[in-house]
Amino acid sequence: MNRTLDNLQSLGHHADIPQDYAPQVLETFENAHPERDYWVQLNCAEFTTLCPITGQPDFAELRILYIPDHRMVESKSLKLYLFSFRNHGDFHEDCVNIILDDLVKLMDPRYIEVHGLFVPRGGISIHPYVNYGRPGTRYEELALKRMEAYRP
Repeated sequence: MNRTLDNLQSLGHHADIPQDYAPQVLETFENAHPERDYWVQLNCAEFTTLCPITGQPDFAELRILYIPDHRMVESKSLKLYLFSFRNHGDFHEDCVNIILDDLVKLMDPRYIEVHGLFVPRGGISIHPYVNYGRPGTRYEELALKRMEAYRP
């Protein structure tokens, strides 16, 4: 197996942390096993964004779980992308939806879900969950089943 990683800009190089929302920093690499389904889980324990109303920081653990097709997200670029939310104001629910949309556009995965476990602020914690299954495939059915079975 010979995968080309030459196109990766962040991996192995110093990369500046974006100061605002920056989906353009996301990079992919070729999946070495596109012939089979398998899960990839990325736990991002230090996600930070700003409340768009108060400007106060919000903290969360993000859990990204996906079944890749031909492209996979490169983890350092994902880290830089998630850092780009630190000075960006969005509601919790918006963050997980934006991240899902950007990753679907980037990788075209068979299936993906993003779960935000936000730290309580004002005594309330918010845990938004969103998923996507490729339309017209069994992965679309998987997305419906996982959404119906979702339990926080």
